[in-house]
Amino acid sequence: MRVCSYYVEPAGVVIDPMVPDDGFEVFDGHTPPQQAILTIRHHYRGCDEFRERFDGLTVACSATGLHEFEGTDRVVEGFNGGDEVAPGITAVGTDAISPDDVTLHIAHGGGALAFGDGLVRPPGGPLGFVPDNLIGDDPETVKAALYDAYRGLLERDFDTLLFAHGEPLVGGGYAALKEFVSAG
Repeated sequence: MRVCSYYVEPAGVVIDPMVPDDGFEVFDGHTPPQQAILTIRHHYRGCDEFRERFDGLTVACSATGLHEFEGTDRVVEGFNGGDEVAPGITAVGTDAISPDDVTLHIAHGGGALAFGDGLVRPPGGPLGFVPDNLIGDDPETVKAALYDAYRGLLERDFDTLLFAHGEPLVGGGYAALKEFVSAG
């Protein structure tokens, strides 16, 4: 499945960063990224390359995932669910699949949600969970907790869904998430 990262220019944030296929030149003429935010600790991906390219860039993930970086030379700051992690971006704890999995609510533009590993969307397909063999020892319990967490997201304003794994849904995201959680 496609793996994605995103750039929120008004906040100076790259989410789950990967080096762009076209190289860092895609940022020329734009405000350079100042921070990398991980939706889950495993999405460190291209942070080292971003740090090399953009002096002063910081990396942050949920505080419950910081253990991943202990004993390494990777400097990662922690945040908690409910924190505004960058201007207009709030971390929402959706920790059913992993204690450090978060969904980022992005207030810029028409609003967006950026999901970590809990929710995916195959190309042209519907919203769904990762396969049961990747979701944990008790997939049904994890799915029930994710449905609950995602229902809570419907209290926020958004129209776009961004996935770390899968195709983004630009426009109609609120309706799609509402339909998805009503099935659970």
